[in-house]
Amino acid sequence: MPSRRKIIATAWLGALGAALITPRTSMGAGKMSRKIIHTDNAPKAIGTYSQAVRVGDTVYLSGQIPLDPKTMELVTGDIEKEITRVFENLKAVAEAAGGALAQAVKVNVYLTDLANFAKVNEVMAKYMSEPYPARAAVGVAQLPRGARVEIEAVVYLG
Repeated sequence: MPSRRKIIATAWLGALGAALITPRTSMGAGKMSRKIIHTDNAPKAIGTYSQAVRVGDTVYLSGQIPLDPKTMELVTGDIEKEITRVFENLKAVAEAAGGALAQAVKVNVYLTDLANFAKVNEVMAKYMSEPYPARAAVGVAQLPRGARVEIEAVVYLG
């Protein structure tokens, strides 16, 4: 027979697990609701995610690869064109949320070849100005659909 302590611990962990995985449409005492952002000016989601989610004045933009939103085909061949397409996609989603990409506070860049990092800087400077957002750049082995670049961002609308 399990001990009382083990039963209490199991019940507490079960409740904690349920709380962690239960979807929420609002959070905290302020009842900030989640709003799903969608635009036809950016590629449709190719998986189980939204283009962006707004919570309060913060918009979380999902990673974008260089998909043309009209054809859903990958832009390839010229890394500058690929990076530009990614930033255009992010810009469209930020605008659909009522903001601008220039309001980004955090950007994560994923590259299959870090030799393209300087080109990301060059293109990014066309969409954002100083003070630039916080940023991480990560070299990865592979990206969806064989893309060479993926970028995600957090935009603050306040």
